[in-house]
Amino acid sequence: MNFELSEAQLSIQNAIEKVCSRFDDAYWLARDSDGQFPEEFVHAITEGGWLGIAMPEAYGGAGLGISEAVVLAHSIARSGAGMTGASAIHLNLFGPNPIVVFGTEEQKARFLPPLIKGEQRACFGVTEPDAGLNTTRLSTRAVRDGDDYIINGRKIWTTTAQTADKILIIARTTDLADCAKPSEGLTLFYTDLDRSKVEVRLIEKMGRKAVDSNALFIDDLRVPMADRIGDEGDGWKCLLHGLNPERILIASEAVGLGQVALAKASQYAKERIVFDRSIGKNQAIQHPLAENWMSLEAAMLMVWKAASLYDAGRPCGAESNSAKYLAAEAALAACQRAVLTHGGMGYAKEYHVERYLREIMIPVIAPISQELIKSFIAEQVLGQDKSY
Repeated sequence: MNFELSEAQLSIQNAIEKVCSRFDDAYWLARDSDGQFPEEFVHAITEGGWLGIAMPEAYGGAGLGISEAVVLAHSIARSGAGMTGASAIHLNLFGPNPIVVFGTEEQKARFLPPLIKGEQRACFGVTEPDAGLNTTRLSTRAVRDGDDYIINGRKIWTTTAQTADKILIIARTTDLADCAKPSEGLTLFYTDLDRSKVEVRLIEKMGRKAVDSNALFIDDLRVPMADRIGDEGDGWKCLLHGLNPERILIASEAVGLGQVALAKASQYAKERIVFDRSIGKNQAIQHPLAENWMSLEAAMLMVWKAASLYDAGRPCGAESNSAKYLAAEAALAACQRAVLTHGGMGYAKEYHVERYLREIMIPVIAPISQELIKSFIAEQVLGQDKSY
């Protein structure tokens, strides 16, 4: 059992850190203030060929695993870019997985290269306002019309829809009442985001101002059958190939954000002099920071376990969800402690830790709540009766 990064992974880490060094705290503070999408940062990541890190080489990707994508995502968040920087490229790292696994050769050749080259941007249309985390109860409908489907419905919390060209969207093609299980009758599509048929409304939110979140109102969106991923009714099965990687990557980003918050707090504790001594000399300051370090390190170990299982083709649902839970808890505690260590200045934007605290709420809440993860572990790992 080896806990060290491989030489290839270290090379990725060093390369990403070099790119991120061009985008300092002032850059991310500015994006948090003006809300402009970090196009310069995304362009720099794209130039290095990193968008396709986990995509097949045959279509322009690097052909590496989720473990390498973890190195990428973690390094970005830890640089101080936080969830803003990570979210700007996040979907490219896990979103195309259903296409890779279930798409035809024609679909892979048509869809993957533009994503990898950064020529197209995609968004993820899954969550709905009335279904929430109960994804199998989606009400967005796709009705067959000759060689097309007509989609009507609503989606919410769709990231990057303001600038996206494509959408990966799941819709119900068979009424729930006609399905043996709620997970049946759902179909996945990857298609053009036709803005004449999809109204995109920006959601003003607490943090990550530069990477948009949106509500989508879909009216008679026509989707060619050629844009259907997998068989009709297999959408849930296809979608699962994106969900576990998403949880793993979110977890790695949360740890990275918690670690940069901890680094800021530790540095401030050494420099801040009160009563003729650094505040870091006080155990009331030292001990919580030490606890933060241990919790973040432990969470990252679960991230690595989940990623290695996924890359080995083994079941990793419990580990992926646990990684997301542990990382979010550890990072939230670290971000809170960073603000408290800075005292009054922790509330000031110029010290950056208040931004980290706002952004860490994303992995705490999404893509699945901490409470539902505990219910999942209780049922799937510990054999308890289903509670929801």
